[in-house]
Amino acid sequence: MSDDPLLEVENLTVQYKTKEGMLTAVSDASFAVSEGEYFGVVGESGCGKSTLLLSILNALDSNGQVTNGVIRYKGEEIQDLSEQELNQRIRWKEIAYIPQGSMNSLDPLERISTQAVQLAGLHSDLNEEEALTKFEEMFEIVGIDPERIHDYPHQFSGGMKQRAIIALALFLEPSLIIADEPTTALDVIMQDQIFKHIDDIVDRVGTSIMLITHDIAVVFESCDRMAVMHGGQIAEVGPVTRIDNEPHHPYSTLLQEAFPDIREPNRDLSVIEGKPPRQIGETDYCTFVDRCPWATEECREAPPPLERAEADRSDHFVSCFRKDDVREENEQGTDDRKAPNQKSGSLANDE
Repeated sequence: MSDDPLLEVENLTVQYKTKEGMLTAVSDASFAVSEGEYFGVVGESGCGKSTLLLSILNALDSNGQVTNGVIRYKGEEIQDLSEQELNQRIRWKEIAYIPQGSMNSLDPLERISTQAVQLAGLHSDLNEEEALTKFEEMFEIVGIDPERIHDYPHQFSGGMKQRAIIALALFLEPSLIIADEPTTALDVIMQDQIFKHIDDIVDRVGTSIMLITHDIAVVFESCDRMAVMHGGQIAEVGPVTRIDNEPHHPYSTLLQEAFPDIREPNRDLSVIEGKPPRQIGETDYCTFVDRCPWATEECREAPPPLERAEADRSDHFVSCFRKDDVREENEQGTDDRKAPNQKSGSLANDE
């Protein structure tokens, strides 16, 4: 993995025009993905994860727009590129996308090989013979018999459809694949198999992966670095092992406590009460304030800046006015917070 940034998102704000006013879905978000890196973005439903990735692809709904900030790919700003420029230079050949519920994105009336040839014709210079040969190689990488590229989607199981989508994403050798909840609607065994294939792809092909998910356990198991989102804001960014062992943001801490840990099988799971706010207009406060047991009045007066978690750490960032107190309590194992309620369960309001 290289330390050179492949993708840089800097102070990004994304808003949607609604009858109530401009709804802020992402507010002042910053992070970077390096070459060859497996990067996770985690947070509950409604936190802005999908809007974040759609803004990178310039695929927002017609009422959505990037109102501030920049998106750089290999050092070039891409947020203002035209549709034609994106199709010719960026989409599929540089940045590929595995959408949520992607098994339904295959055309049921076309052979998968036909869909691959169409993709190659639109985004590359490959002729049909070259495209088919290359697509067979991709099928082999994801563990499907190459001869089955000519099958129709209905001839595949759910897991095989998902692997076919991954093969399409790999097809034109992009430097970055963005996967939005890639195992939605699959059983746990198939989920595990799909993630093993993605892990293998990172190792064999060297493609960077940006994984969008609500499951922090998957990120801890697979990713190199991660960003934690809440209410459109980036709460914490850093190495997975660092955030796992020493979370500094209240949401990162409580999110971990809401998921089972095999190291503590008898631990009660927490529920994070409430849900991310629906923000009309500019976000001028910490969006976690109404759910946070560490919150003070300062948290309602301004959004906390994303800054180094500790002065001597250049790879771990957090946006919290109380980050030092949170870290200290975590180190001491303090259990006397006012919230959340200790219940048997998982992350409240999750998918």
